[in-house]
Amino acid sequence: MLDLIWIIIVGAIVGLIAKLVVPGKDPGGIIVTPLIGIGGAIVATYLGQFLDLYEPGEKAQFIGSIVGAVIILVAYRFIRGRVAPPSA
Repeated sequence: MLDLIWIIIVGAIVGLIAKLVVPGKDPGGIIVTPLIGIGGAIVATYLGQFLDLYEPGEKAQFIGSIVGAVIILVAYRFIRGRVAPPSA
């Protein structure tokens, strides 16, 4: 349980780092960016450990979290960019 809380905290920071790596306007703002980072951190943590790329607590896990968050951020922008804005 403590690992998951740590992943969430690191994920929020990773989301902000991903925003710096991939600058631009996000359709979600300040709330969505940390959520994307948390998603990237969770996916990178468990996928990396499953594939035996790293052990829990290694620095590679943090780098993997940033890469995962960047991938999710780019995918999010691509998907949100294709959605037509609501007409008033």
